[in-house]
Amino acid sequence: MEEHSERRIFVTGVNGHVGNHIVRDLLEHGYSVKGSVRSLTDPSKVDHVLQHAKDLGVEDRLELVEGDVLDADGWSEHLAGCDGLFHTATIYSTQGDTQAILDTANKGTTHLFHAAADAQIPRVIYTSSTAAVGTEPKGKIKDESDWQTDTNLPYSTAKTQAEKLAWELAKQLRLDVRVINPTAVLGGGFSRPTPSVDFFQDAMKGAFPVAPKFPMAVVHVRDVARAHRRAFEVEEAEGRFILAPHTNQTLSTICRKIRELYPDTKAPKIALPNVLLPIAVFQDWFGGLFGKQRYLTRAVVKSLKKGDTNYSSEKAERVLGMEWEGFDTCIRDTVDAYR
Repeated sequence: MEEHSERRIFVTGVNGHVGNHIVRDLLEHGYSVKGSVRSLTDPSKVDHVLQHAKDLGVEDRLELVEGDVLDADGWSEHLAGCDGLFHTATIYSTQGDTQAILDTANKGTTHLFHAAADAQIPRVIYTSSTAAVGTEPKGKIKDESDWQTDTNLPYSTAKTQAEKLAWELAKQLRLDVRVINPTAVLGGGFSRPTPSVDFFQDAMKGAFPVAPKFPMAVVHVRDVARAHRRAFEVEEAEGRFILAPHTNQTLSTICRKIRELYPDTKAPKIALPNVLLPIAVFQDWFGGLFGKQRYLTRAVVKSLKKGDTNYSSEKAERVLGMEWEGFDTCIRDTVDAYR
């Protein structure tokens, strides 16, 4: 365990898939962590986070506080005395209340960045997404200079608006900000499935006989946590960092890999030809009428068909020294979380 115990990091959204792994990674490397959740009385938001400190025998280095990023008050006091802010709290959903997604992203960023300036936080690590980088045009390797232009999905719009706002506030408030842009985050250790992993369970059960060839790129959640810490530690780090070690995959190739690694599952081995997508969209809509999870809304299909997931992680590898968990590990750890 490295000796960084004199340094204290504030992490928002510690109950989330990425957030709770950041907590564990920081604790493993000797940091003290102060983290926020919306409710300290909700076991689903705190128990798995506290367990990391118990597992490592460092309960004295983890403190949880209550806070909602939609509220402006109290954050400066929470951040006082901390050496860094990792802002991960957001609503990760491709459906639902558009305004809530936008407000959580934009208002949360505004409140936390102003509080960081008030508390004189030396460095801010901001969790964005390749949803803010975009998937267009097809055939081009997307890097940190690219920005999302598709506004069909509220989550993509929210992440793009919020990250651009983060850069504006960083300049205005003179904050040292580094941004992490992961692709779909796989791996276990989530208290509630995110859109990146929630299709796994249905795939394993054989809920859909064929899988669309929608473009996907994936990264292991442990790598996302490491990248946040490294972006804080590497003095010369600056700007955005795309985390996309496993690019140009598709939903179909992921399902086939599930079946290959776990032959006892019913994950589909056959890819759905794009010409038949309208049928799949209709079946998805029809299933939704009976309470089934929807994956193929028209907005989702329209967005996914226009681009690809050809991203470059060269900067993260060169500057942050990132070495990646393998593709099979990404799949295994996600499947095992459901077994």
